[in-house]
This record gives sequence, structure tokens and C-alpha cells, in this order.
Amino acid sequence: MTVVAIFLLLCGLPTVAQDMDSCPLHTGHANSDQHLVDVQKHGDEAMGFPHDKTTHRFRLYADAGAIEVAANDTKDYTNIKAIRSHLSHIATLFSEGDFSVPMLIHDQVPPGVEVMKKEHGQISYTAEEIPTGARLRIKAKSDNALKAVHEFLRFQIKDHHTGDSMDTSTS
Repeated sequence: MTVVAIFLLLCGLPTVAQDMDSCPLHTGHANSDQHLVDVQKHGDEAMGFPHDKTTHRFRLYADAGAIEVAANDTKDYTNIKAIRSHLSHIATLFSEGDFSVPMLIHDQVPPGVEVMKKEHGQISYTAEEIPTGARLRIKAKSDNALKAVHEFLRFQIKDHHTGDSMDTSTS
């Protein structure tokens, strides 16, 4: 057993350390093709609408951010209704400090969630309709809450592979 441990330390550790960005445990699974498939499958089940007929966007703002979901087809009234219902439900859950849905979708506790739970009184969540879906507008009242929301949204961008900006904007 000791020989195996020494071998791994001498031979395996340098290899692992050189390739940390591709390690699913290090990146929150963001680079794993299978993990993305699982996120999409769990998301479809938890949200009630298919990822391939909708577009998710995660926005970082100076006062916190937003999660936007829109149907790809402007006449897809079934999914538009499902999106609006889901984000309204998420606004209620998040306001109560319940982040079970993102934990189910991502198969882990997303970064920022523990602080968002503790600071739930310092964060507001409002569902707003947009023409083809809805937006969950998030506003933070403290620096600690703001930092946590930004961590959460950046994780979402990476884990969903949306390509959204990781920078804070003014809108």
C-alpha cells in the first residue's frame, strides 16, 4: 500500500497538477461532456421545458444579476408559459433560501449558494416576463451577498456552457 502511495505521489501528482483545468472535480465538472449531458437532462426534468428549444442567459450586474430563459421559437407558447411558471417558482424558492433545484440540476452545491442561503434576507429575487420567456432578476443589498450571487452566476455560465460574459455590466 505504501509503495503504491509513493508511486502515485512521485509519478501521478505532477501529471494531475499539469492538467487541473481538465479535471472535472477541479472545474466543477465544467469540461466533462458527460456532465453537460447530465446537466441538460436534469435541467429538462427539473424545469419542465427542454434545453434544446430554449436559450439560457446569465447576466452579472453591479447590483447582482439575472437568469434569463427564452423560447427559441417566438410562437412556442407552451414553453414560454413553462419558462414563466418555472422562474416564478424559482423566485419563491430562492427567496426562502431553497436552492435544491440548482443542486439537483448540477449534481453539486454551486459556488455562492451557502452564502446566498445565509444572506437570503439581503437578496431579492423577482420573476419578470420577457417577450418569449422570463427573467429572474436578482438584487443584492450587501457586498457579501453580491459576491455570492456573482459566484453562483459565473458557475452557471461555465456549467451550462452559455458563453455569457463573466464581467459585470450596468444593465
